[in-house]
Amino acid sequence: MISSWLKNPQLRLAAICSLAVFAFTSCFSRPEGYKGYQTRAYSARGQHYQPMGVDEALDFEETGGCSWYNESSFFGFKRGTTSLGEKVMPWHLTGAHKTLPIPCVVKVTNLKNGKSLNVRINDRGPFIPGRILDVTPRAAKKLDFYQNGVTTVHIKVISVGDGSYKHKKRGWFF
Repeated sequence: MISSWLKNPQLRLAAICSLAVFAFTSCFSRPEGYKGYQTRAYSARGQHYQPMGVDEALDFEETGGCSWYNESSFFGFKRGTTSLGEKVMPWHLTGAHKTLPIPCVVKVTNLKNGKSLNVRINDRGPFIPGRILDVTPRAAKKLDFYQNGVTTVHIKVISVGDGSYKHKKRGWFF
């Protein structure tokens, strides 16, 4: 069957064009598509959540369980989208939190091995008791808990929003 497909020049050209378009759009899709930030309330699994405001979020730190989730399929056509409507790609360092404004950037530290990483929060979840954060598989590998599936982390907010709406915690003199 594959040999007949390879012999047909029209099918071969269509397949090459499709792969080229897919590769081009995949390589240039970035998770930084949203401008501003969201703090509106929402409900999930029968529970109501009110995300915190920007000023509250800039002072936010939390310790708890972290897992990884995968809503992308690199070679397939199925790709999940985040709460901001951004496409999930396997190489993104993104995550999900229930009450932080989205998007925001947090420093995630794996308390079991001391490894840390900056992760862009652009999704809602995890909706499993005891877990405060979900990250993409690449982030889980960099934090060295991909094989275990779950670890304990400490998160600290670095900034809230994107583009001209980006807010950072002010230092002593600035």
